[in-house]
Amino acid sequence: IAIDLIIRNGKEGEVYNIGGHNERTNLQVVKTIIKALNKSEDLIQYVTDRPGHDQRYAIDPTKMEKEIGWKPIYTFDTGIQETIEWYLTNKDWWQNILSGEYKNYFDKMYGNRL
Repeated sequence: IAIDLIIRNGKEGEVYNIGGHNERTNLQVVKTIIKALNKSEDLIQYVTDRPGHDQRYAIDPTKMEKEIGWKPIYTFDTGIQETIEWYLTNKDWWQNILSGEYKNYFDKMYGNRL
């Protein structure tokens, strides 16, 4: 819906950030997913940040709300839960990605054109 509203009502050349005022750290997101899957936090493997690692991701959607009139209908918690449920329900879709089968498909369909 947000992208459709930008296409129809946005100003050409403008940038619109789509967000929900839900800044989280990577660790907070991981812990939310672990909890939703009823898994142990012992599964988390802490690693050293890579050079140039982003310290935070913060999206300010104020312009989107004021100029386009869009506001999110999902909270972070409901959105992440629905996303997790989608992935659990659609394992065939993402297992082909993990197995590399999608690459075979693209090679077969598009060959050297990519």
